[in-house]
Amino acid sequence: MFAVCRADELAPGESTRFVADVPIAVFNADGAFYAVDDTCTHQDASLSAGFVEGCFVECPLHAAFFDLRDGKPTCPPAKRALRTHQVLVEGGTVYVQLAPREVELPLEAEGAA
Repeated sequence: MFAVCRADELAPGESTRFVADVPIAVFNADGAFYAVDDTCTHQDASLSAGFVEGCFVECPLHAAFFDLRDGKPTCPPAKRALRTHQVLVEGGTVYVQLAPREVELPLEAEGAA
C-alpha cells in the first residue's frame, strides 16, 4: 500500500500522480478519492493532467472520458478500460493499494483452447 498524500492537500476536482509499477493518478471527485493507471488507454497521455467532472476524467489529448469508479471509457476514441486501484483514507492520509496487472497473452496464444 502506498501513502500518496494528505486528504486535505487534494482539493475536489484535483489530482496527483505517483509512480509505482506504472504511473498512477489519484483523483478527488467531489470528496471521493479514486485511483487509476495514469496513462490513457487510447494513446500515451497523462490523465492526471485531464479535466475532472464529477466521477469522470477527460483525457487532455483526445477528449476520451473515463469513469473513475470502474475505469471504463464512456466515449471514443478510448475503447479499453483503465486499471483501477483501491483507495483508503485513514488518519487523514490517502493510501492506494495497487490492483494486480493483467497478464497479456502473446498474439499466437490468443484464441487457443
